[in-house]
Amino acid sequence: MRIEIKETENFSVLFESVMVEKLNRPITGISIDSRNVKENDLFVAIQGTQFDGHSFIKDVHELGVSCAIVKKADKDLDLQQVIVKDPISVIILLAEKWREQFKIPVICITGSNGKTSTKELLVHLLFNKFKVHSTTGNHNTQIGLSMTILSMSTRDEVSILEIGASAPNEIQNLCEIAKPTHGMITNISSAHLEGFGSIDTIAFEKGALFRYLLDGVSFVNQADSLISKIEFSGKKISYGLTPNCDFPADIYQEKNGDMTLILDTQELPTFSKNLSFLKNSIAASAIAVTLGVGWKELKNRLKSFTPPEGRCNIRQVNDITIIDDTYNANLESTLSSIHYLKAISKSGRKIFVFGDMYELGTSTNEQHKQVGEKCSDLDLVYTLGIHSKITSKAIRKNIPKKHFSSKEELIISLKKTIKAGDKILFKGSRGMAMEKVIKGTFQI
Repeated sequence: MRIEIKETENFSVLFESVMVEKLNRPITGISIDSRNVKENDLFVAIQGTQFDGHSFIKDVHELGVSCAIVKKADKDLDLQQVIVKDPISVIILLAEKWREQFKIPVICITGSNGKTSTKELLVHLLFNKFKVHSTTGNHNTQIGLSMTILSMSTRDEVSILEIGASAPNEIQNLCEIAKPTHGMITNISSAHLEGFGSIDTIAFEKGALFRYLLDGVSFVNQADSLISKIEFSGKKISYGLTPNCDFPADIYQEKNGDMTLILDTQELPTFSKNLSFLKNSIAASAIAVTLGVGWKELKNRLKSFTPPEGRCNIRQVNDITIIDDTYNANLESTLSSIHYLKAISKSGRKIFVFGDMYELGTSTNEQHKQVGEKCSDLDLVYTLGIHSKITSKAIRKNIPKKHFSSKEELIISLKKTIKAGDKILFKGSRGMAMEKVIKGTFQI
């Protein structure tokens, strides 16, 4: 990961204050990856499970970095190296101090599903009204969040930050870094059960965002029973598919399968058949309207939004419709994607290509079974991996299905099977890299 420092003089002042060491050269960027450093960067040597940044100090020196934060210095190099006990802690501290300069709305978004998609949609909705700073991709851990905050500048008018957690206390720690003024929990589901053990523990962990906002604003999904029960002391703005909230929503399906969102009596056509996108739209729209985006502008921005790569992206190849939802998968997002596939125009076969879902703990077998039970009315189901064998076995017997243990075998079978008019949904956890199946099948 690399970020640009937009205000080099201010950063130098901050760095010298925190590190009690004067920079020899200005810093114009920060990188934790030797492969993407640029001249005049600050390189942070992080020791990970597979790579140690200290092994690349000579390489980044040759690329012209200004300085390196290290645990141990290479004394043979003519490079300023600041020796610290823990480079990650230093970046976090710098981010905390940098964040204190800004008196703008800082919106943190977390949840089991839809964090990145909702964040990207909200950035799009606010784009014409504000100078928006936001998380790039899904860099939502301590180091990713800290680097993102250090990319803020005094020109920014609002910041939208994604925060995630796979173990207890992470959300609280991330809030201490980001110091949000507004917060949203998209939903709470059984994602990351391995790290938390129970859905109640997940709800408590996510709820740390609302508990942090003592003087801030919590956007509460009133239709989510776990979220609506979270205790908080700040201001509450509620939304959801329920009449008893500040932004009551309903969804109307047009004859062609497109969904129109009714939000607080306003009719907002989305030209989408994706139920997950509609739910994300409710959440992001509630924030956008609260921050001053008008309904007419909101309607136009919703229509012009394109989902991020791998999140229900649709493309046409040789009259075949590819639904690329390969970015990640858990039970709720997978069932929603299947619903999306079923809602598409009835002409042509509906095919589901499904890879394993990870981090489900003791619920792994049951949740893969539920996916199989949801596959009724499909024309063909291909499964890949270990756990998805259970999915294949749970599919109704008269639906054609086949399980594969390798991507190569799956790709060969797809090439032989698919034909013009087919609509194919690809879904699986990030570790399954199902996008490789798409590329291998269609050579794109």
